[in-house]
Amino acid sequence: MAKVGIIYNDNKPVACRTAEELRDKLAISGCNVHLATGVGGILGYSKPDSPVCHAPIDQLAPPGFDRDMAFVIVFGGDGTVLSAARQIAPLGLPMLNINTGHMGFLTEAYLNDLPSALDTLLSGKYQVEERTMLHVQVFRQGYVMWEALCLNEMVIHREPLTSMCHFEIQVGNHTAVDVAADGVILSTPTGSTAYSLSAGGPVVTPDVPVLQLVPICPHSLASRALVFSDSVPVLIRPATRERLIMVLDGNAGCYVVPEDRIHLQRSPYAARFIHVNEPEFFRVLREKLGWGLPHIAKPTSVELP
Repeated sequence: MAKVGIIYNDNKPVACRTAEELRDKLAISGCNVHLATGVGGILGYSKPDSPVCHAPIDQLAPPGFDRDMAFVIVFGGDGTVLSAARQIAPLGLPMLNINTGHMGFLTEAYLNDLPSALDTLLSGKYQVEERTMLHVQVFRQGYVMWEALCLNEMVIHREPLTSMCHFEIQVGNHTAVDVAADGVILSTPTGSTAYSLSAGGPVVTPDVPVLQLVPICPHSLASRALVFSDSVPVLIRPATRERLIMVLDGNAGCYVVPEDRIHLQRSPYAARFIHVNEPEFFRVLREKLGWGLPHIAKPTSVELP
């Protein structure tokens, strides 16, 4: 009997309904099915008067989810995928992402494709792509005050109504550099099409083993995105007197004070995406972001005399 997990966005009626219908269908076929929402992967935010929001990264799996599961089906948009990845990555479970949201950049198929995708999934004729995740820790006086996994990016930025900030950033064993900006983004290849892209960073295909550092509104023409190996850790020290805000994947974060240190490194856990079709990253870029579309006024070839 196959053990299967379903994670869904309980704020979307279509995701709730489809998850329950699929659970009943899989149960009839003899599968042992466990349902959960993506809420468990949304860690929330610590408060200024209560900065500790420490949820051990290997204890976020929903009840009933374990390494014996064959796969997990996720119903939602990109936010639900990010949350589900945080919940199940430590278990090493592959996830099939079905879009019931808006952009759906991280999803594999739409709801109308679910029957054929399910057939491929149950037949075992699918591919699994591993996506790099980041392990982020905030240290205060040598103790871990906050930690989490993220699939897209870590962002640290100033609070509203405060001035520009300085960050001392050390990549691996290289000399620390000073970045003056409203904030900085540390992104995985998956996150290179998210906030990092909006801040002027390059698009990186998911198979490239790198991370990138992107300043937000830097106060220097020399401050540009930096791409480097994901095998080295990164240490960030806020060299400013003001309190800052750190956000992961847009749905988890904490306050950072001047004496804190942020440590980032590639996580030993990866998000494992199921592909029922041959993965084609440039097609997704074209369909979701309009990259590489043919120009309307593209000239036709002419014969030279």
